[in-house]
Amino acid sequence: MRILTLALLFITAVASADNNTLKNIDVFELEVATDTQISPDGSRIAYSRVSKDIMTDRSVSNIWIVDADGEHHRPLLSGAESYGSPRWSPTGDRLAYVTSVAERGSQIHVRWMDTGQTAMLSNVRGGPSSLTWSPDGKQIAFEMFVKADDASLASPPPAPEGAEWAPAVKVIDQMRYRADGAGYLEHGNSHLFVLSADGGSPRKITSGDRDYSGPLAWSKDGRRIYFAGNLQDEWEHDPMEAEIWWVELGSGELKQLTDRDGPDFSPTVSPDGSRLAYLGFDDKKMGYHNSDVYVMDLDDGSVEVLTAEFDRSIDDVQWDRSSNRLYVQYDDRGKTNVATLSMRGEVSSVADDVGGVGLGRPYTSGSFSVANNGAYAYTAGRPDRPADVAVGRGSKPPKRLTGLNEDLLGNRDLGAVEEITWQSSADDLEVQGWLVTPPDFDSGKKYPFILEIHGGPFAAYGPQFSSEVQLYAAAGYVVLYTNPRGSTSYGDEFANEIHHNYPGQDYDDLMSGVDAVIARGFVDEESLFVTGGSGGGVLTAWIVGKTDRFRAAVVAKPVINWSSFSLTSDGAPFYSMYWFEKMPWEDPDAYWARSPLSLVGNVTTPTALLTGEVDYRTPLGQSEQFYQALKIRKVDTILVQIPEASHGIVARPSHLIAKVDNILAWFSKYAKK
Repeated sequence: MRILTLALLFITAVASADNNTLKNIDVFELEVATDTQISPDGSRIAYSRVSKDIMTDRSVSNIWIVDADGEHHRPLLSGAESYGSPRWSPTGDRLAYVTSVAERGSQIHVRWMDTGQTAMLSNVRGGPSSLTWSPDGKQIAFEMFVKADDASLASPPPAPEGAEWAPAVKVIDQMRYRADGAGYLEHGNSHLFVLSADGGSPRKITSGDRDYSGPLAWSKDGRRIYFAGNLQDEWEHDPMEAEIWWVELGSGELKQLTDRDGPDFSPTVSPDGSRLAYLGFDDKKMGYHNSDVYVMDLDDGSVEVLTAEFDRSIDDVQWDRSSNRLYVQYDDRGKTNVATLSMRGEVSSVADDVGGVGLGRPYTSGSFSVANNGAYAYTAGRPDRPADVAVGRGSKPPKRLTGLNEDLLGNRDLGAVEEITWQSSADDLEVQGWLVTPPDFDSGKKYPFILEIHGGPFAAYGPQFSSEVQLYAAAGYVVLYTNPRGSTSYGDEFANEIHHNYPGQDYDDLMSGVDAVIARGFVDEESLFVTGGSGGGVLTAWIVGKTDRFRAAVVAKPVINWSSFSLTSDGAPFYSMYWFEKMPWEDPDAYWARSPLSLVGNVTTPTALLTGEVDYRTPLGQSEQFYQALKIRKVDTILVQIPEASHGIVARPSHLIAKVDNILAWFSKYAKK
């Protein structure tokens, strides 16, 4: 089997080295603001500033700080190690964070803001996460994985002294035994700990063989910690289930607060200690569910849902200092919003430009935090810039405080991004997308065209910076990226248009979008190309089985055979439970009918496959099945394997470059001469 190496197609995606378009090597110069944490008094914002190290080919996170008026922007914690998860103490006098020290692994540290002194508080084996200060600032709660003994079946005889035997066998008895990005999982569970803010030994406050998950919330008196957990006996067979619990710090007593068929998660206690807000939904076994905001009275246990009439999914919820309203984050028509939510369910957006955290493709993303004075900070993205730090308060328009990429992108000619809509040929459903034209675009000329399809499929693209799309535009292509039916941010009904029907009419949505762009007159109809990853890889493979209108295709990290995928993905048994009516052995015809492999006999389009070698979400075997089938049928194809890459592929900057360069090289091979 011929496998193209990355070096073979590691090309420059622009016409010349001295023009002002974006170049592949520029990926190493891009920076992103993430995890914006505003101080309790609203005067300062600490955030993680993520950059790329060209020598190690890795992302490096440092913690920077900036005043709320944009002044005194400076590094707070920086160096060769990565610093992340900044969390202010209740009074703002200290900042907790996580970083690695020598060979100790990730540890909790604290910085005193008046003197700049720092100290390592923990000395633990696992990586602590979900750091949460107690109300009095004397303790920090966190979540951490605790390793258990490995499963065993037989005991081997002892090897003679000096002998070199093969490694011991591995016995797997977990349903979820590997995870994308993490590899094969150790035996063990996530547990909750508390640690003195002055340092010392962490105290484990949960036990057993279940996972206890953050984010965490303290009771106002500091005696309890609220968390989400799937602690039922059948937890492995019910992957969506979770309830809100509290654990008593003194006794370790557990109490379950919610009880329904469906997940409850992300608990947060009101500043006055009287109410608990959290997210959740009733599990109807649909492919997609909106998450709602619930508020529980902690005295009588009564619960009210605040967003029952709001047809968008809430991704985060935080209390205002008054305890009479909440701040929430949600996606709407490809844009991520921060909004206030009243106790009557009134939603008022205060910022709709949240995002820009990802550098690869233009997915919705981002985060926010709220100060005691009602000010909020968030990651602000836009089509021509990755995320910066922005701050807002009250009815005043938010203000961007940083310009992390101005030195680079301010000197690059980027593709213009335009929102467009069209009606699907399937049923006139309105579909939204974004059209990107090359720098120095001339509407009187004809351009080659790329249709770029998002994954998920329950996800959304938006008007965010995308290095991949911009590199396509820099290479001279008009690019369309879009949210066909099944995408999120358009409500529950739009997303579930593909329930038990994916791929389906989303194909028609995409083809109608291509036709709408062609109708504008500047696309060469004989120079159409298509690519997409994950769910977009599914649809790309489906497309070439349905039509030969594209000159070439690149199918990235796809599902090709739903039966084999549902039993080898790290998400089993989720997919069979929620995306199909029955298990694959109960209704094999349904799985086959929706598998792109069923259409391989129709494919004539030159089609490349591209997948990470350690992808455990859509394992490499999926791509190999399509590759082998195309080879047998003598359709021109290649298989591009990206070493060390998991499902996301672009975790390392060179992988992102290799992905784009290989796609462009494949398209160039079949470009109209």
